[in-house]
Amino acid sequence: MKITSELNLLNFEFWSGAKQHNFTYSELKEIQYLLEDIYPDGITETEINDLFWFDEELLCDLISLSYGKYLNR
Repeated sequence: MKITSELNLLNFEFWSGAKQHNFTYSELKEIQYLLEDIYPDGITETEINDLFWFDEELLCDLISLSYGKYLNR
């Protein structure tokens, strides 16, 4: 069975390494907006979690945030 739902990234419950992300509230809002454009048909919870766990540099690039600055927060 496939169940889809619309979630706000600000309320997303990250797990494992993704829980350690350091994005601010406003950065999460911007990332959500951009991900909606990149994935117009949606994205799974696992894919979202994996982006925040393994691809923080990509997310930083999306919002024009220096990855080095992000890491030094």
